Amino acid sequence: MRHILLAAVLTMSACGGKGPADYSAVEGAANTSDGKAAAKLEEADGLWAERLDPEKLKSALAAYEEAVALDPANRHAYERLVRGWYFYGDGHTTNVDEQVERWGVAIEWGAKCMALNDAFKAKIDAGEKEKDAVVAATKADVPCLYWLSSALGKWGKAQSLSKTLKHLPTVKAYMSKCEELDPTYNNYGPARYWGAYYSALPSFAGRDFEKSAEYFEASIQGAPNYLGTRVLRAEMLAVGTGDEALFDQDLAVVLKGDPNAVEGFEAENAIEQRKAQALIDQKNELF
Repeated sequence: MRHILLAAVLTMSACGGKGPADYSAVEGAANTSDGKAAAKLEEADGLWAERLDPEKLKSALAAYEEAVALDPANRHAYERLVRGWYFYGDGHTTNVDEQVERWGVAIEWGAKCMALNDAFKAKIDAGEKEKDAVVAATKADVPCLYWLSSALGKWGKAQSLSKTLKHLPTVKAYMSKCEELDPTYNNYGPARYWGAYYSALPSFAGRDFEKSAEYFEASIQGAPNYLGTRVLRAEMLAVGTGDEALFDQDLAVVLKGDPNAVEGFEAENAIEQRKAQALIDQKNELF
């Protein structure tokens, strides 16, 4: 069943449609009376804790997919699937084709998670654009909405500027809604996103390094032990402005940091330290 479900998701991701996402619900009735869904979820959560190992992450994602097949309304499983597929593309490969595929799957799971919100799904089914339908999102939707937005942004950027700009209104609307509903989510993730956003924009589309600096600093002040913000600031803002001192300072802090300082994000912090070292190794090419 897992392989059939995953194949269907991959197919939908490749086919596109309204966008790269298909906001249809996973069909099937919950099968929780015999405890199989709960047991599968417990297995998945155990593997998730070891997601720094890509093989354990793959096994966790497979188990979460089976949990969804057993219980199509299990929001926790969807949240882990969209976040996990995003992490699988962001932290466990630098191959662009693999990243695009993995982020595409994250987008699909995020869309299916959003389909659990009946009001949002009704708007999509009625033909509203995603950027308008997101008004119906609630705080319960933030995890899937955040990782869906993050995956969609990176999925587009990895392919072309035109694809990035095509989906930018949706990404912005989704992240804006996350910021409205829970600005602290993922270690002040919305502010970190806007920091990267204002650095990455082409000059003709509104690039603003001052705004970028303000948002990055707000995210760091809110979650100083999450290492990803400094890595992103070094990569986007410091490189964009030619600020070698900021680049060196941020990455030195990251490499000296404790990856276990933020509960629940130990694996992500460890990956960010790897990214920091990779950026240091590339410094002569970046400046």
